[in-house]
Amino acid sequence: MSLIDAGDPVEQAAVYSKAGADELVFLDITATLENRKTLVELVRKVASEINIPFTVGGGISQVEHVSDLLNAGADKVSVNSAAVRQPQLVNELAATFGSQCIVVAIDSRNQDGKNLVHTHSGTRPTTLETLNWALEVEERGAGEILLTSMDHDGTKGGFANELTSLLSSELIIPIIASGGGGTLDHFVEVFTSGKADAALAASIFHFNEVDIMDLKKQLQATGLPMRI
Repeated sequence: MSLIDAGDPVEQAAVYSKAGADELVFLDITATLENRKTLVELVRKVASEINIPFTVGGGISQVEHVSDLLNAGADKVSVNSAAVRQPQLVNELAATFGSQCIVVAIDSRNQDGKNLVHTHSGTRPTTLETLNWALEVEERGAGEILLTSMDHDGTKGGFANELTSLLSSELIIPIIASGGGGTLDHFVEVFTSGKADAALAASIFHFNEVDIMDLKKQLQATGLPMRI
């Protein structure tokens, strides 16, 4: 896995909060690979610097982990690998904390014409088909789906609009599209043809390739409702 240091997460979070981001998603993407929990103290520091909803994920596998993160200031938690490993965890988390703060992240990759769920930061394939898994976790109590196309992630060539649209059409809960955002037009496309409820991006904001307010104004100009 090739990672680039984009700066201090606490400082970056404060910048995004002031720049007009609607939500912040903090994914400790190596937590599962390194068999450890998300850094609770870091979450506490980030939460103290922002005034927008804050989702945290990475290495979450128990009810106690979620309790720690919510107490540290997270508004929602994201589960991925642990949910695949023990699907009942989604039921337990939704029953304990409410569906409104349980996000199931799905890392999807197309293999031999099938969209398959991958775990451990997209490195391990499963036999689960993406749509079927999304429908299952919705039934189990997930409040949102964070859908990342591993085929598009990091390419800046556009989101997986066909897959996003498929999930958006079949599920009731919101679909957050992730992976591939590189230009303003890509975001217009994922909200229109992709039917996404929200869109997530990282590096284009980290390295000032796209200005958040410019993006929101363009989306608003196309008729999409935006908070500006």
